[in-house]
Formats: sequence, C-alpha cells, structure tokens
Amino acid sequence: MTFTQWFIFFLIVQVIHFLGTWKLYVKAGRKAWEAAIPVYNAVVLMKIINRPWWWTILLFVPIVNLIMFPVIWVETIRSFGKNSTLDTVLVIATLGFYIYYINYIEDVTYIAERSLQPKTSTGEWISSILFAVIAATIVHTYLIQPFTIPTSSLEKTLLVGDFLFVSKFHYGARTPMTAVAFPMVHDTLPFVNTKSYLSKPQIPYFRFPGFEDIERSDIVVFNWPVDTMRYMTTTDKYYYKPIDKKTNYVKRAVGVAGDSLQIKDGKVFINSKPLNLPGRARLQTSYIGKTKGQPLNPRVMYQLYGVTDPYRYDQNSNTFWINLTDGEFEKFKNDPNVASVQRVINPAGNKDRSVFPQSEDNNWNQDNFGPIFIPKAGTTTPLTIETLPLYKRIIEVYEGSEMGITNKLSTNGTQVLLNGTPTNSYTFQQDYYWMMGDNRHNSLDSRYFGYVPFNHVVGKPVFIWMSWDTNASGLDKIRWNRLFTTVEGDSDPVSYLPYAAIIVAIGLGFSYFKKRRDA
Repeated sequence: MTFTQWFIFFLIVQVIHFLGTWKLYVKAGRKAWEAAIPVYNAVVLMKIINRPWWWTILLFVPIVNLIMFPVIWVETIRSFGKNSTLDTVLVIATLGFYIYYINYIEDVTYIAERSLQPKTSTGEWISSILFAVIAATIVHTYLIQPFTIPTSSLEKTLLVGDFLFVSKFHYGARTPMTAVAFPMVHDTLPFVNTKSYLSKPQIPYFRFPGFEDIERSDIVVFNWPVDTMRYMTTTDKYYYKPIDKKTNYVKRAVGVAGDSLQIKDGKVFINSKPLNLPGRARLQTSYIGKTKGQPLNPRVMYQLYGVTDPYRYDQNSNTFWINLTDGEFEKFKNDPNVASVQRVINPAGNKDRSVFPQSEDNNWNQDNFGPIFIPKAGTTTPLTIETLPLYKRIIEVYEGSEMGITNKLSTNGTQVLLNGTPTNSYTFQQDYYWMMGDNRHNSLDSRYFGYVPFNHVVGKPVFIWMSWDTNASGLDKIRWNRLFTTVEGDSDPVSYLPYAAIIVAIGLGFSYFKKRRDA
C-alpha cells in the first residue's frame, strides 16, 4: 500500500470510530465532534477510559497496535458498565463493532471513577502479560533484537553459537512493513511451524534517523534480498515474502554505496585499493591437501589449531578440503600427518555460473569477480545491454515491485526499454551494499545474490551476551571469554562479564533489602 492508500484507510478508520462512539463521548460529558478529530479523539478517549494519554502513541505503533486495539475496546465498554465475560468476548470477536450496539441500542451510563484494578487474579495476570509483551515488542522492534549466529560464514570473527544483541537504532530503526504479524517472532510461529504474518496489507517503508551510517567493514544484519525460504525451511522459487519477513542474514559490508569493487585471487579491492579490515577480523579461505594415511581428527584439529569449520575427507585418495585462517595454516602445514597442503583459488577466467549476475557476458567466479559499481542514492549510471544484468533486479524489484511501483525492463536489439520507453541511464533511489562473509569459501553472500538495498538493513550487532560451543562438553560448552564482549574492534575482545555480575548482584541485593524493609 502506498502512503496515499494508507491515508485513505486512516480516514476510513476515523469515520468508523466516529459513527460507533459519538453518543458514548456525549454520555461521558464530552462533545460529539471530539470523536471525529483524528488523534485528538484518541487522546479524549484515553481520558474517558481513565488511561494515560501516551497510550495514544501505542495505537500508531505497528504490531503493538494489534495488541492495543482489543485492550482499548474492552476498556471502552467497561467504562460504560459492560464488565461481563460475554461482553468482553463479543467486543473482541466482532473486532470492536460490538461498541456500535452499545452506542445505539443499549442505555448505558458512564462510570467516571471506574476502578482500574482487575477484579480477579486471572485478569491481573493477563493484564501483566499483555503489557510485558507490548514493552518487549517495542524494545525488539525499535531498540535491541536478540540474534543467533547459525552458520560459519563469519567464523573466527563471529562463531556459530554466538548470541548477539543487534542494535536497531545505530542505522535507524525501521518501522514494520508487515501490518499484521505475531509479535516477537520472525516469519514462522514456533512449534506449529506456520506463517506468523499476513502478506497484506503492507505499510510503506519508513526508517527513523540513525546515529551513524554503515561504514566499510561493518558487520551488518539484513534481510536476505532474494529469500524464497518458506517458513525458513522450504525453498520455493516463486514464494513471496515481505521485506521485513525475509530471512535474517549477518555479513560484513565490504563495499558501501558509491564504491567500486573487484575481487582478485580472493582479495577484495575497493576503489582500486586493498580492503582494510579491522584487527579483529580473521579471514578464512579453502585449502586442499593430502594426509600421510590417517584422516584428520576433528577434536584434535580444534584443540591444536582452533579449527572449527567442518572439512571434507576422501579416504580413497587421502585428500582433504579445509577452511583455515592464515595463522591456522602456518601451524597446520607442519602437522606430522599432513603430506601436502595448498590454498584453493578459482583462477581468473574460470566462469562460475552461480555467481551474480548469472550473465553469459562475464567469466567471473568467487575468487575473481568484477569490477562493479555499488549503487548510491541519487547517482546515475549508464544502462546498456552489458550493464543491464547488474541492475535489472534493483530496478524491477528493489525500486519497483517491493515499493509498489511497476518497473519493467526489456530490450529491443541493443536498446534498453524501461516500461516500454527507450532509456540509456538510470538514477538510483536508495543506497546499496556489498555483503560478504569472512569465511570466504563457505559463505552465501553478495557474490551470489548481488546488492543489498538499504531498506533491507535490520541493524548492527553490538554485543555477544552468550556463546555456546557444541564441540565442547560440560561447562566448557560456554565460551566464557566471549560472554559480554563487543562485536566490533581492532583488539581482542574483552569480556565485561565480571562487571555484569556485579551489577546483577547489586540489583538482587537492593530488591531483597527493599522487600525486607517493606515487610
């Protein structure tokens, strides 16, 4: 839905509200016209039901408002003496239209000093749960979201089993685009494994101002632009998902809007200069080698060399394929069981049809790629038969159908047509990024799916609050040295666990003595 369509929808809702409540406003000592003024009518209603004015704000917060509307409906009828369980069920089951019946048919009396305390322990429990969910949803959507590292694409920098806090406000919190969704889950309801949202209606994209821009080499969480994973388990080539319900990915922004990028023999060059990575980044690449007869032992590899990424081994030829950092390689090559080992590089000119943009006109692969331009909002680029594959999805999808715009590209001989009109250039509407994993030969990243639009950006990982090692046992499963460490930085991570423990202890102690004092 466009902003115009949402504005019309908003006005319709205001008309529905006025027609269903104006007599109740009058019975509460207000004027009938006060039920017709958008936003103001909600503030007045909060006074009528004896609730704080700031509840009005929650009515305009996507997802949160899905919880608030039933609460307001129930509070409204109770302010006019309708307290029975049947009344509550009717107002919720009719999506609030039961209030029409009360407004026009019932002879009700306004209760000005209505008690706001739940009349039963069950009611108090439900009220507490509702507002805990509302608070958690606001934090989850606009401030901090928990995130788990599920794959090894950033291995050695972020580990499988790291539990992160992802900041939504660093790059600007994005308001939900999916209007109807279950709070605090992504695209799938747990346990029942069904879709957690309705694809329509969609709210126009909006992002609050951020505190910083995405900088080159930042680690970023984003929605996978080409996601067709139904319920995160089933791949369907033609399965549609809204932007904010696409699968969450975490990669490093090796190229930002306006950069020129090229990969030569596995090394990334930005604007013709080698990519500068922070000191904490530890790149891994693939190696092939042969043992002297015994297969590699995963536990020994982990204990001696810190190798966590899985490897393949062919027992018939004693050949292995493994991903290593430079430091691991220097140690591993001297292992007494290793006969030979060398780095794997896909040579220039050896075409890989799976890499972006899946065009017949280049011979690119994961180790030798480009050069390409990373689009920047407001910049204009030539649009030719040769460049069309690079920008086709941007124009038709990211700045087309996903924004409610019809953009159709076609060709007539050597001429590019946009919506049937000949064109030789295109001006980009938003910034784009090139995301790659530090585990370069074990990462599904922009080399395969292309540019990441800014409107797909979720947030910035800032903190590791837990790290779980499935290769270890007992208490060693917890990577204690990673608990409460920051994600970014040039030096080795420093754990703030002792400080966190002290703060928790102080908090528990204060709560204990407060209860003793009040007892």
